[in-house]
Amino acid sequence: MARLDRRAFLGRGALAAVSASAAGILGPSGRASAIPPIGRTRPSHMKLSLAAYSYRDLLTAKPPRMDLFGYADLAADMGLDAIEPTSYYFPADAAAEYLRRLRRHAFLLGLDISGTAIGNNFCLPPGPRRDAELAHARLWIDRAAELNAPVIRIFSGSVPKGSTEDQAVDWAVAGIKESLAYAAGRGVMLALENHGGITATPAQLLRLVKAVDAPNFGVNLDTGNFHVEDPYAAIAELAPFAINVQVKTEVQRQGKGKEEADLARIVAILREARYSGYVALEYEADEDPLAAVPRHIKTLRQLIG
Repeated sequence: MARLDRRAFLGRGALAAVSASAAGILGPSGRASAIPPIGRTRPSHMKLSLAAYSYRDLLTAKPPRMDLFGYADLAADMGLDAIEPTSYYFPADAAAEYLRRLRRHAFLLGLDISGTAIGNNFCLPPGPRRDAELAHARLWIDRAAELNAPVIRIFSGSVPKGSTEDQAVDWAVAGIKESLAYAAGRGVMLALENHGGITATPAQLLRLVKAVDAPNFGVNLDTGNFHVEDPYAAIAELAPFAINVQVKTEVQRQGKGKEEADLARIVAILREARYSGYVALEYEADEDPLAAVPRHIKTLRQLIG
């Protein structure tokens, strides 16, 4: 069977003829995006999830003030559709039995596991450190499959000292492609986040998306991570490529401090791009998450419907 590349896969179901402006694939500069966006033709359908990272201080306290089961309970109390249990907060030796127990716990609460998230660095030359990063990705692909999590948020990394960005991009692309080949066999998608380094701007991220071009790959759109002059324009440029969205309650413009995010504007951008899938609140602001998260979830629920 011939390989189904990303262009063919994502183009299925798209309208036969559609202008770039109608499809929403023009960036703020009017340039066409690097490759066709996901071929979504139906109205946006969003569901609400919550990243465990929102409770990071509670989950990592000594002793912990919360575990992943308690976090799932809180999500259910807030009437969420799903949870996004970040990999950092699992026991280091989490076995299949633990993963199944968490999956069952979430299911009985009426929650999906919308995905998980790992910290990785593929901007490394061949060698033991790179091998360890690739092994870590494979471990979490297996764990995601056990959790019935359809997608994993991944990073690319940053340019190592003494290397060029072109070298870092080549290493990252190779690492992503190798991981995607393994993920395909487990039915898992990988979503690359705009997380500084070689993904700090829409152009940098789209360079990687174009180079990878795989059917089980897309963008993890983090609405708080573009520290550019107009973060909302950057969000709009990447939204057509998103397969997962993490919403922050703050944005930061280039050269300025943090400001409260316009959540209504962000949801409108996603709806205009016909984004369908999970929107996970990833709370990072200073207020106590036990007080702040329910308030922001209520706002997002009203906006998403």
